[in-house]
Amino acid sequence: MAGGERPTPSVPSGAAACSGGPGPSGDAGPVGAGSSGAAPVGAGSSRAATPVGVGSSGAAGPVPTAGSPRVAGPVPTAGSPRVAGPVGLRHLGDGERTLVMGVVNVTPDSFSDGGRWFEPAAAVAHGHALVDQGADLLDVGGESTRPGAARVPLEEELRRVIPVVEALARAGAAVSVDTTRAAVARRALDAGALLVNDVSGGLADDDMYAVVAAAGVAYVAMHWRGHADVMDANDVYDDVVTDVRRELAARVAAMRAAGIRDEQVVLDPGLGFAKAGASNWPLLARLPELVGDGFPVLVGASRKRFLGHLLAGPDEEVVPPLARDGATHAISALVAAAGAWAVRVHDVPGTAHAVRVATAWHRAGGRICTDRTVGRDGAPAVGGALSD
Repeated sequence: MAGGERPTPSVPSGAAACSGGPGPSGDAGPVGAGSSGAAPVGAGSSRAATPVGVGSSGAAGPVPTAGSPRVAGPVPTAGSPRVAGPVGLRHLGDGERTLVMGVVNVTPDSFSDGGRWFEPAAAVAHGHALVDQGADLLDVGGESTRPGAARVPLEEELRRVIPVVEALARAGAAVSVDTTRAAVARRALDAGALLVNDVSGGLADDDMYAVVAAAGVAYVAMHWRGHADVMDANDVYDDVVTDVRRELAARVAAMRAAGIRDEQVVLDPGLGFAKAGASNWPLLARLPELVGDGFPVLVGASRKRFLGHLLAGPDEEVVPPLARDGATHAISALVAAAGAWAVRVHDVPGTAHAVRVATAWHRAGGRICTDRTVGRDGAPAVGGALSD
């Protein structure tokens, strides 16, 4: 295929995957993982596919202990499933650990910390603090995408974002700009940003792909079905993982047609965007399927409302955003072990610790499977079994 493209991900229904190594027969890797066109996990084959970057001796892992989720089928050998990072950012981290992206909201109305860093000087100081706490890169945004939020005028978004991007980049930070607008992306790249984080995946602005292709920078394409004021009405899926992968595959095809190279692309399943509650959990539990499509994956679960509902007490009162950091750390560790390229978070210190724990656990032979798990009551589980 010309230009070193990864094959466009094909999306089987009910796919299963394990991050950590191949099955005992040395099966072919997932689409996009440098294979010669072998089918992705679950695509018309009973053989388990090998996650990206795995070297294995084919040894089977130990049997899970009593009371733990039981996994049918082969348990993979140890090894990292991590996909190489996008162009321009591969110098970050050690090439194995999941990166930590710290959030810098230059907004008065973000759901988590709106207003705290609204003034440029405060936002810049916050960015420096996040780097000191362990952030590998900073995501600077000037428009809230919380459910129901109204759009910000272009000139106001530029006024908020550009001075902060410029100051942080000048100080040596790796900066991402969080925007759906091509004009903001272009100005931020000129100011020193290295990555464009577009929650619309290019659907909100027809000029975005041209800007990214011309600049040759890394680009996060998130799964998206509409702006914040309408997205909850679009939380309708046959199978959320299959549907999200299919819709992201369509974005990949459109990006290629616009001249964006595969090495620029990062995919994001879009937790909380057109996914108000239960739809988020299968995407997390079956994250190895998305990782197996061969592109770096960014996960942004930090402080989102589905965690607030999960942590609600007997009175069903939703836990506020600042009380969701512990749950965020847990998710960060799990998705890091599953092969996420980066996690986008508000609280950096706890997540920096969590991803390091996941790396150590993975190096010691731990892995995550989504292969036909069975719950303790004997009923089929969604997936995400842990093995050691």
